[in-house]
Amino acid sequence: MKKILILFVSLVALLMISVTVYWNLPIEIIRKSDIEKGNKIIQNIKSYEKKFDRLPENSDYKALENLGLHHEDSRVYLDYKTDNKGNFELTYLDGFDGPYLLWNSQEGKWTIDYPKILK
Repeated sequence: MKKILILFVSLVALLMISVTVYWNLPIEIIRKSDIEKGNKIIQNIKSYEKKFDRLPENSDYKALENLGLHHEDSRVYLDYKTDNKGNFELTYLDGFDGPYLLWNSQEGKWTIDYPKILK
């Protein structure tokens, strides 16, 4: 009985340590595939901006789809927003409440935050 208790306590401790380590990993590791996909779309948006001297419109779904932004009917999807100052933002919306995985052209890096460009 003592061995079973020691094994159970050890497994619970291992589980708690694993969860703690996972929560403290950088977002570059936890969300690597999302960030890689987002970086490709960011490059496409920047190329579009150089070519047409403006950002794609939020409602130009055909242009956004050509840039790699597909509207997905899943729980997690990538949202694109612009403001009138020439800034844009990509946000992985997963669930109703944030914070979300976010890239803002003013900051130029991926963060876990709330959207800064609201429409």
